[in-house]
Amino acid sequence: MEFESFQSLFIKNFECNGLKNLITEENIEKFYHLTHLMLEKNSVMNITAIKEIEKIIPLHYADCAMIASYIPKNSKVVDIGCGGGFPTLPLSIIRSDILVTGVDSTDKKVRYVAETAKILKLDRISTISARAEELINTPQMRESFDVVTSRAVARLNILSELCIPFIKTGGYFVVMKGAAGHEELEEAKNGIDKLGGRIICVENKKLFIDENNTENRVIIVIEKVFSTPQQYPRQFGQIKKKPL
Repeated sequence: MEFESFQSLFIKNFECNGLKNLITEENIEKFYHLTHLMLEKNSVMNITAIKEIEKIIPLHYADCAMIASYIPKNSKVVDIGCGGGFPTLPLSIIRSDILVTGVDSTDKKVRYVAETAKILKLDRISTISARAEELINTPQMRESFDVVTSRAVARLNILSELCIPFIKTGGYFVVMKGAAGHEELEEAKNGIDKLGGRIICVENKKLFIDENNTENRVIIVIEKVFSTPQQYPRQFGQIKKKPL
């Protein structure tokens, strides 16, 4: 797809999704470059199942951009389970003020994110290949981030135990969920409380795909109000078998 066609699609979609303030020539150019890098890499490695640019813009870029306004200025962010770079890469493109650490247990995906960030000159991205429940035992990681994000990794009652220990007191867990977000939140409330979190915002969003299609999104913001007890997170097998 030529740049002019991409630009037109990008502007229309971001405007329809209430993200007009994030549209700049520089951002569009970086997203255009990211798209080609991602699709090229996708031919040899599973980065995304979405291959049509008309769908990549809403389902990857606008979807991730929806959480940008929930992240305080100059935040130190960790993205748990960043996979192929979502929301790590889009957030870094549209929020040059934040530092983003992308964490994933799949080393080749982490290498791809790091290489892509370098090509796009996103010098405020760092990456770590590790499991969250093991990485948290590194002294400089536990309760050291202003914001934790995560997208499509696990149900919230599991995800909370993996993510909340990374947040410093007064920081935030910004959760990206689909239509089942409210149901997941109900089953996760007890664990959120135990881990030191407090739910402060639950917002329903409509993600505009095209003229005929929208999808439901739920953005949940959890504030860290007290330090997570040291016994959390448990081993992943325990978390999965018996969520808090």
